[in-house]
Amino acid sequence: MLRELALHILDLAENSLNAGATLVTIEINEDEVADRLTIRIADNGRGMDAESAQRATDPFFTTRTTRRVGLGLPFLKQATELSNGSLTIESAVGVGTTVTANFQHSHLNRMPLGDMTNTILGLVVGNPQADFIYRHRAGERFFEFDTRPIKQELGDMPLSEPQVIEYLRREISDSLAQIYGL
Repeated sequence: MLRELALHILDLAENSLNAGATLVTIEINEDEVADRLTIRIADNGRGMDAESAQRATDPFFTTRTTRRVGLGLPFLKQATELSNGSLTIESAVGVGTTVTANFQHSHLNRMPLGDMTNTILGLVVGNPQADFIYRHRAGERFFEFDTRPIKQELGDMPLSEPQVIEYLRREISDSLAQIYGL
């Protein structure tokens, strides 16, 4: 099982990209008052039919031809259930898929969120063909990171340029520090 939720987020986003998504939205809502942590990954990929969406958390079901098991969603479902939470999958063929993982925020078994800066940065730099929106709320504080205006501003300069990577790292890291009051 993965040891931090950021790795589950990375896995789900990579699934989205493998399904042809050109836009992946990652939302994290930390509501300590309601004692909930919600992670939602939505994409505009191929989507799944109702039967595939229902079977997606079965470790012995996968649509991939390169392997016979798919453990990402089953492990995430297990992580939610161990933390007094749940996992839902909404999908439609030709529209996309949304995976929502809910956790009890304070639960002893809830994995730490992990390194979201490098998770988002790795997705953005490693997948220049796609756009990403990352929204993160912690209580009343909120920030949004969207690659579309950044790409527009950069023009022909790729996101993989060292000075761009450093700018993106600072932008995400500083924004996370602000919403956590650090």
